[in-house]
Amino acid sequence: MSKIPLTVTGAARLREELHRLKTVDRPSVVAAIAEARAHGDLSENAEYDAAKERQGFIEGRIQEVEGKLSNAQIIDPKLLDADGRCVFGATVEMEDQDSGDSVTYQIVGEDEADIKSGKISVNSPVARALIGKYAGDIAQVQAPGGLREYEIIDVRYE
Repeated sequence: MSKIPLTVTGAARLREELHRLKTVDRPSVVAAIAEARAHGDLSENAEYDAAKERQGFIEGRIQEVEGKLSNAQIIDPKLLDADGRCVFGATVEMEDQDSGDSVTYQIVGEDEADIKSGKISVNSPVARALIGKYAGDIAQVQAPGGLREYEIIDVRYE
């Protein structure tokens, strides 16, 4: 299995989720199954079926998160020395050449991506267009509405 790039913050979030799943969600679903079992006939017990389904989801998510963490390549943007180049973990300020709008994105792993908080996946078209470029360069992004051009204003490692 290939390495999964994560920022330090993203890895911490996954560890927190794993801890919650194991210490809060798993015990609560076990208690719900025990309570539903106490109601008698399991063949027509909707609460039992729902609790078993939830248990399956939780166990699957625990395995998924453990797998991601075991294959994680944790990258701290503050320790990068990329000489101003756009790389994984960098925060990039850019300006749309058509509209003049300024946007700032941090390039993160797929699990951390959240466009509302300015984090884009390293596999997104925008991030792929930015990787390797420097401040002052123009990045061309093939968007659904056509080709977009962004001028890179600043690259930070925070």
